[in-house]
Amino acid sequence: MVKLTPDLINQSMQYINPCRDRELDLRGYKIPQIENMGATLDQFDTIDFSDNDLRKLDGFPFLPRLKCLLLNNNRIVRIDDFLHEALPNLETVILTGNNLQELCDLEPLTHLKKLETLCLLVNPVSTKPYYREFIAYKFPHLRLLDFRKLKQKEKKEAQEFFRSKKGKDVLKEIAKKSKSSSVVSTAADAKGKVIRANSAELAKIKEAIKNASSLQEVERLTRILQSGHFTEEFLNQPEGMEF
Repeated sequence: MVKLTPDLINQSMQYINPCRDRELDLRGYKIPQIENMGATLDQFDTIDFSDNDLRKLDGFPFLPRLKCLLLNNNRIVRIDDFLHEALPNLETVILTGNNLQELCDLEPLTHLKKLETLCLLVNPVSTKPYYREFIAYKFPHLRLLDFRKLKQKEKKEAQEFFRSKKGKDVLKEIAKKSKSSSVVSTAADAKGKVIRANSAELAKIKEAIKNASSLQEVERLTRILQSGHFTEEFLNQPEGMEF
C-alpha cells in the first residue's frame, strides 16, 4: 500500500483527457485512504482513483472544480454524509467493482445536486430488489445509471410506486437497514477527530503560519493546510495560543 502524500499527488500523471478536462491519474497505487487532497489546489476536473484499496469515499477538502470521480475496483463500503459539501459540483461518479451493500448506503450521493452519471455495476447493492426504481426516485436529475439512460418514464413510474402503500413499505424497510447497518465509530467521535475546516478556520491556520516562531512550525502548519483536514483540538485552540 502507498500513502497518498502531497509528493505522490504532485508527481502523478496529469493531462487533458478526451473530454478536454484536466485529469489527475492516481490509479493503481493501492492507496488505502483519501487524504492530502488540498495539495491538488483544486486544479482538476477529473480524478482517477481506480484500482486502489479505498474503503471509504471521504477525506476531501473543498474542491469546487472537481466534476468527475473514477473509483473503479476499490473496496468502498461507505460514502461520507458530507461529500456534497466538499465536492458540490460533482457530475459523474463511477463506482464499478466496489462493496456498497444496501440502497441506504447511497443516500449521501442524493445530496449531489449536479450528479448526472452514476455507475454501481459489480456492487452488491446493484442486485437489490427495486434498485433501479429507488435510484430513479431518489436521483431526479440523474441521466445515466450504469451506462444506461434513465428515462423520464422510469422516473415518473418510480415516483408513483414509492407514493403507493407498497412503495412506502419498501422505503421503510430500506430505512430500517440504514439504522441497523450504521456503525458509530467511537474513535471518530473522540476528541481529536479529523474534520474539514470552513473559511474562518482556514483563515485561523493561515494566521498561525504567519505567527509561527520556527521553520519547523511553519512546515507543520503548511502540511495541515494542504491536507484540508484539522483536528477539533487544533481548531478549538484559543486565539493567541501556539498550535
